[in-house]
Amino acid sequence: QLEQSGGGLVQPGGSLRLSCSASGFTLDYYRIQWFRQVAGQEREAVSCINHNGENIQLAEAVKGRFTISRDNAENTVYLQMDSLQPEDTGNYICAARFSGSRFCPLGDTNMDYWGKGALVTVSS
Repeated sequence: QLEQSGGGLVQPGGSLRLSCSASGFTLDYYRIQWFRQVAGQEREAVSCINHNGENIQLAEAVKGRFTISRDNAENTVYLQMDSLQPEDTGNYICAARFSGSRFCPLGDTNMDYWGKGALVTVSS
């Protein structure tokens, strides 16, 4: 399963870092996606990183503000979120799919594991 941490309340312009760790398996050959969902809206893909970090995709809405990275030695993927805005508020969910390729399609929902989500609230 995937375990998430790092959500919380932050003022506009602030930063948060989300973590996504695997329990019971290693992430070495998994590509990871981050999605966010707001109640009443469709789930939105935010970022994707392939198994070795060579291919990174970011949604247009977060380019220049969010950074995805992974530390396979720590079995963890991170989403660093800077310059947060109220429209970034949502439940952030990480997902993993077994894949040893460079392929990292943003928005692919055919994933093997899903985290439970971490709530991010951006408000003054």
